[in-house]
Amino acid sequence: MASTSDIRKGLCIRYNNDIYKIIEFLHVKPGKGPAFVRTKLKSLSNGKVLDNTFSAGHKIDDVRVETRSYQFLYAEGETYHFMNTDDYNQITLQESALDTPGLLKEGEVVTILFNTEDSMPLSVDMPASVVLEVTYTEPGVKGNTATNATKPAKVETGAEVNVPLFINEGDKIKIDTSSSSYMERVKE
Repeated sequence: MASTSDIRKGLCIRYNNDIYKIIEFLHVKPGKGPAFVRTKLKSLSNGKVLDNTFSAGHKIDDVRVETRSYQFLYAEGETYHFMNTDDYNQITLQESALDTPGLLKEGEVVTILFNTEDSMPLSVDMPASVVLEVTYTEPGVKGNTATNATKPAKVETGAEVNVPLFINEGDKIKIDTSSSSYMERVKE
């Protein structure tokens, strides 16, 4: 058993007969009344996100997890195939286990969380950022804006990301996987 002081991003807990992963949390200490922790929880079984507030000192049932490195092989419909980088065993996961499946490129190495009690895969953690090539975007016209304007661009995995006007087809861009947003252009 853990308490609210142990809450951190990525912690897996058992709550309402399901396993949830903490996506965001905020310790709040109001001027009047007891402190509490405001959390955003993502269900690892169905992918639903819910907001919950725990009072300070509340006991939470944490789930022991183990992380293993896997390489993404290919997707087949809503089924994604991964290979363990240590012993080459393959597993398949449903699309709902992935946070941003549109940014997953074949050959990408990800971290998969496993429940240590029953060795069931819980969720897939993407790298912090990925580098992808822009396959289609409208040409940006210089001088048509005074602020930081963006345009949609399709990347090699099929996902669509908003990029600045100076990005052209064939450019490689770095994308933040947590927010699916453009970070920078990558020079080779």
